[in-house]
Amino acid sequence: MIHSARVANSYRGEWEVYVVTDSPSPREWPEHSFARTAPAPTLAERTAALTTLGYEVVDGATWEWHELDDDVTDPVRFLGMIDVRRIAAGDDR
Repeated sequence: MIHSARVANSYRGEWEVYVVTDSPSPREWPEHSFARTAPAPTLAERTAALTTLGYEVVDGATWEWHELDDDVTDPVRFLGMIDVRRIAAGDDR
């Protein structure tokens, strides 16, 4: 099953990655905080965080970035998205 992983600078300003699952409650989505406001997590850090959460990037998928702005005078927040799947155990792929 394919899920969407997202990396964002949260409302606290810290970078985090989370996986949107079938759970209707975002509180139940797997997440990892990078516990910093800058710099943005590197590709290697994002990949390692997803692995820790039990997910891997779908073959051929690349990060897509979106700028989130509530008002032209507000600080800009960024959201990155990529398709992921649970890491298969053994030969379950």
